[in-house]
Amino acid sequence: MSRVCELTGKKAMVGNNVSHAMNKTRRTFDANLIKKRFYIPSEDKWVTLKVSTSALKTINKIGIEAMLKEAKAKGFYK
Repeated sequence: MSRVCELTGKKAMVGNNVSHAMNKTRRTFDANLIKKRFYIPSEDKWVTLKVSTSALKTINKIGIEAMLKEAKAKGFYK
């Protein structure tokens, strides 16, 4: 399974490691993902999602159902 947030679509970015001598080598910045179970009261079931920590903060603010509706509209969640 890829390292992509299932609600926001965040994924790894590419950048450089920069040493003190300003030598640059390529590296990836992975998304900060966690696996979390959420209860959806309208469907009366539990769902396990791989979400970024910023998406988790948004879920705490607006709720899981609003976040799922937004993710479905953007095409990130089935």
